[in-house]
Amino acid sequence: MEDEEAEAVLKTVGRQIKLWREAAGLKQTELGDAIGYGGDMVSAVERGKRIPKPDFLDKTDEVTGARGKVSAMKKDVEEARYPKNVRDLAKLEDDAVEMGAYTALHIHGLLQTAEYAQAVYALRRPAYTEDEIERHVAARMARKSVFDRTPRPEITFVQEEVTLRRPVGGRAVLRRQLEHLLEISRLSHVSIQVMPTDREDHAGLSGPFRLLKLQDGKTLGHLEVQLHSRLMSDPREVRILESRYGMIRAQALSPRESLAFIENVLGET
Repeated sequence: MEDEEAEAVLKTVGRQIKLWREAAGLKQTELGDAIGYGGDMVSAVERGKRIPKPDFLDKTDEVTGARGKVSAMKKDVEEARYPKNVRDLAKLEDDAVEMGAYTALHIHGLLQTAEYAQAVYALRRPAYTEDEIERHVAARMARKSVFDRTPRPEITFVQEEVTLRRPVGGRAVLRRQLEHLLEISRLSHVSIQVMPTDREDHAGLSGPFRLLKLQDGKTLGHLEVQLHSRLMSDPREVRILESRYGMIRAQALSPRESLAFIENVLGET
């Protein structure tokens, strides 16, 4: 596990499942057979080494006669599925009234389809395991709820042109990703802009970043560089990012021009 908090939750859940299994007089293999999972999976869950899916918990609850007590742990398990840095970032996104992001290497995480996100994580080196990829993709998809919540935050994105053309996951995945961008761009509180590669003036050459303006009026910057994720709260540093983001948006295509640009790229894909 990537953090002690999630590890503690999963170990607690595992101990409870073991207690209910033993109270029902079942061996691990017997419980596994009854709920459609292998005995090795049951063992790993009880030891806190694997993250049980909702289906696993619901069926275990039914077979052991836990009367909802095992199923009730689904919310805790769901939160523990996500890496700590993602959980922390999701909390900030839930508190934000405005968000802006400049992205240079791939489609921004909040804009990604599940297929595209799967491909991004599969390209990671050293490679993630299948369970780790599933965990990260689930966390990324859960964060997309920010588009639907009320009150709606104002969300803006600036994507480098290359991110629209790089066939992450293959041409079919890219095509569905571009179609998704067009769908998201039509939301009234979302603005997507494209920074063409042929622009001579570019204020974002120092790299991608995000800005989050919270309900209390405070603005934070967020940087992700290789193995590090950093939140910036120093007002002087944040002002630099705000100024930089304003220039990037001014230099990029307008939202209307960007919509047409994405449609053209989709037609070429």
